[in-house]
Amino acid sequence: MRNYQLDKEEQELSSSIERGEWKPVKNMAAEIKKYAEYARNALKKDQRISIRMSKQDFIGIQTKAVDEGILYQTLITSIVHKYVNGKLVSKA
Repeated sequence: MRNYQLDKEEQELSSSIERGEWKPVKNMAAEIKKYAEYARNALKKDQRISIRMSKQDFIGIQTKAVDEGILYQTLITSIVHKYVNGKLVSKA
């Protein structure tokens, strides 16, 4: 068996397990189903909107989306979602 060096995060996780801080899940299938439903609901896009923006901003969004390897609609949705949840902060 090879010796592997654990990084800081892995060491913290290993120590947490050794301290007995982890508890088994009683009904794993039900837990997976519950969190899958949460994910489905969070990702559901069931509302259409129409917005107007400057051509320059639209081209900028498209360019950023290409850089990220995603569709521009997905980028706009992500930006709005982060803003609504307080995770998009101004640099100023």
